Formats: sequence, C-alpha cells, structure tokens
Amino acid sequence: MVDRYPDNPGAKGPDGTSQDAAEAIAPTVSHLRRLAMRSLARLGEATPLEAVAISGVTRESLQPRFSELRAIGLIEPTGARRRNPSGKNASVLRLTDKGRAAL
Repeated sequence: MVDRYPDNPGAKGPDGTSQDAAEAIAPTVSHLRRLAMRSLARLGEATPLEAVAISGVTRESLQPRFSELRAIGLIEPTGARRRNPSGKNASVLRLTDKGRAAL
C-alpha cells in the first residue's frame, strides 16, 4: 500500500504491522470518515471520544479518522478542550464549511 496520508490511512514504523492494519482498514475508511463527520454534525462539536460514543463503532476504528479529516480540512478544532474519561484533555472539534458541504 502506498502511504498517501491523509487520503489513505496512515502507518507507522517499518515492521509491517502498522502497514498491514492501514491496508486492512482502507476499504472501509470512506464509510468511517463519513460516520465520524455525521457524529460531529449530530453533536455540533465534540471531542473524538464523545463522537465515538454515539457512533456505534469502536474507538480503534474511528478515532484515527478524526486526524485524517483534520488533515483534509473537513473538520477543525474549536479552540476548546475537554477532559476525556482517561483524565486527559482533548480538542473539541467541529465540521468546517467544506465538511458540511461534503455531507
């Protein structure tokens, strides 16, 4: 798989495990990105974990899509941060005009 992040899912490290995971998720990434965007549209603005919670999809499948969507310019940070259940702060995200038009 050619690494053309953010158009294709990203992979880290040279060992092949990450590349295998990116290749395995690639056929569903378009659907997962749309689901992430719909979750944000429904909530108005949310942290990735808040959007994951209403999506019905696993965190491992959906959370990386938020980074891809940011890189593509379909979502953006609001400037606010909120605490996740883990106690760490996370950026609050919203759809951009481009993201709303893509839905």
